[in-house]
Amino acid sequence: MKLLTRPSKLPLIAPFLALALVAVSPALAQRGASCHGGQSFPQFLAGLKQKAVAAGVSQGAIAEASPYLVYDQGIVNRDRGQRVFGQIFTVFAGRMASEGRRVKGQQLIKQYAQAFARAEKEYGVPPAVIAAFWALESDFGAVQGNLPTLRSLVSLAYDCRRSEMFQDETIAALKIIDRGDLTPGEMIGSWAGELGQTQFLPRHYFDYAVDYDGDGHRDLLHSAPDVIGSTANYIATGLKWRRGEPWLQEVRVPENLPWDQADLTVKHPRSQWAQWGVTTADGRPLSNDALPASLLLPMGRHGPAFLAYANFAAYTEWNNSLIYSTTAAYLATRIAGAGPMQKPRAAVAQLSFNEMKQLQQLLVRAGFDVGKVDGVLGQQTRSAVKTMQLKYGLPADSWPTAELLTRMGGSAAPAPSASAEPMQPTEPRRAKRAPPPAPLPQ
Repeated sequence: MKLLTRPSKLPLIAPFLALALVAVSPALAQRGASCHGGQSFPQFLAGLKQKAVAAGVSQGAIAEASPYLVYDQGIVNRDRGQRVFGQIFTVFAGRMASEGRRVKGQQLIKQYAQAFARAEKEYGVPPAVIAAFWALESDFGAVQGNLPTLRSLVSLAYDCRRSEMFQDETIAALKIIDRGDLTPGEMIGSWAGELGQTQFLPRHYFDYAVDYDGDGHRDLLHSAPDVIGSTANYIATGLKWRRGEPWLQEVRVPENLPWDQADLTVKHPRSQWAQWGVTTADGRPLSNDALPASLLLPMGRHGPAFLAYANFAAYTEWNNSLIYSTTAAYLATRIAGAGPMQKPRAAVAQLSFNEMKQLQQLLVRAGFDVGKVDGVLGQQTRSAVKTMQLKYGLPADSWPTAELLTRMGGSAAPAPSASAEPMQPTEPRRAKRAPPPAPLPQ
């Protein structure tokens, strides 16, 4: 059963685009040559085709794809200007894990009950988990991108930033064509080369896509059953999902918790969290068992609180942005029947973009590696913040505050609360499966 009607094959416009795309700026088009022994793009492409043949791709598939294998400097520019999730969790989750998506996810689980039941039986991945990724990656197939995938892949392969990765992805895309799953013209997706309704990179499409509708093709662009089965296969096989175990649970935390224990790298039995006064979100006691869990505070001790179980690692592997992964896991709990998120018990102050950059600069000066000083609260910055909070005797909840900034010698204006519009992000989104970002629906 198809979710969307398969479009007719796209016209072969690529041959006419090839010269235009490379000729727009010859200097820019040659910028990638520095890591390819001075090769021009046509020379590089000839070598890449040879590698594809050595990897088992047929000459027929390469010939079919060749009109689409053209360089586009605009793709490389987008890759270098990509942005990350800099929004505060409640704002991002409020937009992306909306009530409409919860309802639509539940409706689709009923509509495709057979495919979801089969996927859960074969792979152990609950329907709600699949549906949440489906929602966040493409709004259930509505926003898959509109750029030729082969053009994106080969442009990023020629660029020096992640050349080896995208050479492998280009070869994987050629294998998908060779296998008969998609034609080159049907390969339309995000600018970063991801394909389908749950935005797989070609390597993962080739390795994990399954034919659940029985038409002989693994079609993640148009077939809902194929999307469901393939996403379950990737989560279970690629991300090592643990059958029958939870992934995330919203909880309520006491004021006197040992905050330094709130970290994804710290695990305690659920009974220990209960002993420290952690309860379910509605105040009921936690299960008094030995199931390991970490306490996740995406906005510090005054914001939402979650117990993250072993399966939460699948979310951070899918996308290493803590905001994205927590939102996806939270939406899955909502689709599975959990109640809406509790409101923060107090206003959560947020540093401005410039204050975050100032704090990162001070952390670097103190000897910490925070990655790029970009004004975005990533995991490396959170870890450094926790260490400095411990040094100054502050609650070590990894949330950067004006007090910490001042203690470290910076200057902070009154910070906006969580209800304010968040700072704007400036750096790249995903290391999901080592990839770059796909467009997210707003």
